[in-house]
Amino acid sequence: MNAFESLDVNADLGEGFPNDETLLDRVSSASVGCAAHAGDPATIRRTLAAARTRGVVVGAHPGYADREGFGRRERDLGAADVERLIRDQVAELRRIADEVGVAIRFLKPHGALYNQAQRGGETARGVVAAALALGLPLLGLPGTPLESLARIGGVEFLAEGFPDRRYRGDGSLTPRGEPGAVLHDPDELAANVRALATGGRVRTLCLHGDEAEAVANADRLRAILAGLGIAVQSFLER
Repeated sequence: MNAFESLDVNADLGEGFPNDETLLDRVSSASVGCAAHAGDPATIRRTLAAARTRGVVVGAHPGYADREGFGRRERDLGAADVERLIRDQVAELRRIADEVGVAIRFLKPHGALYNQAQRGGETARGVVAAALALGLPLLGLPGTPLESLARIGGVEFLAEGFPDRRYRGDGSLTPRGEPGAVLHDPDELAANVRALATGGRVRTLCLHGDEAEAVANADRLRAILAGLGIAVQSFLER
């Protein structure tokens, strides 16, 4: 039995990779980078305009200002600093989005900022404080300290699954530095999609726009969801 009649499909975009517009034809939501870990204002503007044309819901995808490491190297920051970096990046994204005529409707941290937040502590407190101040729903892994802090703090939490990533037994993502962290086998990805789509815990499925197989993975994902009788629809439009 399927847990939901529809699921959101999102992709991390605006980071300077070539498949943004093609992926926007296949997703219902887009987490758009804020030019700190990757991308630039011109790329962001094009991505936002393409999302508007297609009616794709847009969210903010802030990360550590670590372009060399693509925002995937952890940092030790206090909650106030985490909140500040998110609010500053989202303010700049909103400035561009306002010019394009697009609303920023959710928050999803990037890379190491995302992963550290799932574990709680100062990073999670800063992320939740930023989401509350910005008035945005927050994406994250289900069953984590971040989810608990968000719900206690009055922030809407939207549970996310990753079909193209390998999971550990405790439900956390296998770190990218470990072999096999990113799935390239179509059968493994398909099994992940089915488990996530029917498990009843997630409302959105994420595909990474920086992966070479991103478009093919999006097509596989949509075909599997269609076979399960699950429509693709933004979590904010249910």
